[in-house]
Parts: sequence; structure tokens; C-alpha cells
Amino acid sequence: MAARTRLPTAGGPRAMSEETTFRLIYRSRIRIAPQQRPAELGKLFTTARSNNKRAGITGALLLSDQRFVQTLEGDEARVRSVFATIERDSRHDEVSVLEAGPVDGRAFPHWAMARVSQDGSAPDTYLIAREASVTPATSRGTSERQEAVLQVMRQAARGPAPVV
Repeated sequence: MAARTRLPTAGGPRAMSEETTFRLIYRSRIRIAPQQRPAELGKLFTTARSNNKRAGITGALLLSDQRFVQTLEGDEARVRSVFATIERDSRHDEVSVLEAGPVDGRAFPHWAMARVSQDGSAPDTYLIAREASVTPATSRGTSERQEAVLQVMRQAARGPAPVV
């Protein structure tokens, strides 16, 4: 039997097993000039989806005017490796982890990287971000698990990072 690792999660400590998914949610400040964003973000999504699919990582990326908020799910070592790459990426600044730990299942099992966007520019899943709120802007249903993760992402896009 595989060794178990205990890590803190939003719901408290939990034993991580082979069936458990590791989830990491982070927030960063976007360091891409507004006029370069469409091209740069297009490249980012293409590359990330390919790399994530190959690594067995799923998740979602929320974009606001100033921030990236991303959820990464999968094998802990692989998620941490991808996150280490993100921390070194010059397109990100002020990177902070909001949550990291084992969860009972993936919130985005069918997405190598779902796009959650403020402007609806051809996203897979999108939200409208406003200064005061971020609200769903699609009739496509989300699961309770997705909604819980999206709520954390929405809150991070709106205001200060929660203390963990």
C-alpha cells in the first residue's frame, strides 16, 4: 500500500490515497500588456492544454483585468511541478497559493484547462467579472464540486487573497 501524506486543505487535514486528487489553487497578477494579451493568452492556452493533458492534469483558469486565478488538479508531484513552472513564468507576478491539498475528486475532470473569462471571448466556461462581483454568464450547468471551486476562484479575482 502507498504511503499516505497528510496535508492541510480548506476542510482540514485529510489522508491522501491513490484515489485522491491533489488540488492547488493560486492567484497571480498578470504581467502581459493589454494589447499583447489576446496573442499571448492564445499561446498559453494551447501550450498548457497540451502539457496538462500529457501530464494528466485538469483544472480551470479564470482571467480578470489584473489577475490569473487557476485551479490545477491531478497527481501531487505533477501539479507541484507545473506550479513551479508557473512561479518562474514572467507573465505572472505576486503568485500566492490559496489552497493546496488532497480532495476527493476532480472538479474539472473533462478539462485540461477550462477557460473562465470576464469577457466571454470564446471560452469553454465563462463568468463575467465586475468590480463588485463575478457571476455566472452561461446556462451550461456546473456540478456542486465545480461551483465550490469556482466560488473560491471568483472570490480571489474580486479581492485580497484569503489567509491560509
